[in-house]
Amino acid sequence: MRIGIDAMGGDFAPLEAVKGAVAVRQQIPDIVPVLFGQKERILECFKELSIPENALEIVNAPEVIEMSEHATKAIAHKKNSSINVAYRFLAEQQIEAFIGAGNTGAMLVGSIFSVKAIEGVQRPTITSILPKVSGGFGVLVDVGANADCKPEVLNQFAILGSLYAQHVYGIDNPKVGLLNIGEEREKGNLLTQAAFPLLEINDRINFVGNVEGRDMFTDKADVIVCDGYTGNIVLKLCEGFYYNLAKMGVRNEYLDRFNFKHYGGTAILGVNEPVIIGHGISKQETFVSMFKLAQDMVKSRLIEKIKQSF
Repeated sequence: MRIGIDAMGGDFAPLEAVKGAVAVRQQIPDIVPVLFGQKERILECFKELSIPENALEIVNAPEVIEMSEHATKAIAHKKNSSINVAYRFLAEQQIEAFIGAGNTGAMLVGSIFSVKAIEGVQRPTITSILPKVSGGFGVLVDVGANADCKPEVLNQFAILGSLYAQHVYGIDNPKVGLLNIGEEREKGNLLTQAAFPLLEINDRINFVGNVEGRDMFTDKADVIVCDGYTGNIVLKLCEGFYYNLAKMGVRNEYLDRFNFKHYGGTAILGVNEPVIIGHGISKQETFVSMFKLAQDMVKSRLIEKIKQSF
């Protein structure tokens, strides 16, 4: 399985991306990493790691989209960037999936411009894992791709999140909840009030009603739906709690499950090929997790199942 990686993406690029590719090649022989980026810099990493130049396939991409760049402008103007070149390979099916920890906006915009949204999907979305107290996982969708949403878009997020939870994380008939400020159906703002009846009559999901913030890590729902503005605040709030408690020396098995390195990244749901976006501070272990998630998406045939659903 050929999986591309943006070697120039992330705060520690390209060394940590290269280390992750080397590690996954050793750990999972079925995965063949393909490195996209500035070949000379990648080969310098090979030398530093004492591995031969032909250890992994390198596709030279002389341009780099920096973290601070405007996503749409960068994708449009930097045709030879590692992200753009990798997406061309993905669109031509020379690789089966693509992972990267670089500019999140560029990764998202690039996927829409190159492999494009699945027919019928209004807005591709990104998710985050919610560790449950009981030991399982939940899925939060959207967590930043779409700050403003219409009710019908939230309805589609529920379908995408359900398919993801079912086929990638093995959750049978996942329960879907709408994130709100109260359990009653009339609670919330104009968006959640309008979305509730759409979710209620959607026969492709197992809708359980509104869920509150305190329910997010319980078994009340497996997929929690919200707009990207709200979801991103929730995501960053959880990150902040985890890092602050970790710095204080708090050690707890459940708390450790909030460490993003265990999960690698988030899938872009609703585009025609598997794409994983990672955290900018990703290191070797996190990149390995991203490769594994991409492999799971390919093996589960998630994209085909989404296409069938829509």
